[in-house]
Amino acid sequence: MNQAIRDFVHCQTIAVIGVSRSDKKFGTAAYRELKARGYDVLAVHPTADKIDGDPCYPSLLDLPRKPDGILISAPPDKAAPALREAAQLGIRHIWLQQGAESPELLKLSTELGLNMAHGACILMYMQPVRSSHGWHRGFMKLFGRLEPTDAVAPARAK
Repeated sequence: MNQAIRDFVHCQTIAVIGVSRSDKKFGTAAYRELKARGYDVLAVHPTADKIDGDPCYPSLLDLPRKPDGILISAPPDKAAPALREAAQLGIRHIWLQQGAESPELLKLSTELGLNMAHGACILMYMQPVRSSHGWHRGFMKLFGRLEPTDAVAPARAK
């Protein structure tokens, strides 16, 4: 596991960019999973007022408090402005969920000095690891892609 992943999993407050009114979108699923695991999550969507009854904010600049990290589960063209806002706000820990990545975004994150986790599913690392993600972690350990000592964030109290 790389250092960016190690750093991100210790975030307490996470803004999720890419939540949706659709239950079928990963951003919404990740928002719910992180919330269920005890993380303080903030929903970011440009036009939605609420997600699951929680307030939704149009951008990072509109959040009521500064998050420790940002999960981006949105197309790359929507992610670039979020990276710039994160840098402007001094938020360094970013997770680009699979599907949100692009070479241009990775280059931009380096230029902005962001600590970028990418190339992996966030739900494989945030504690407690549940369902099929636990199996995936086991296979990664088995095939040497994840060290047995790789740290994960402690489970959050509800």
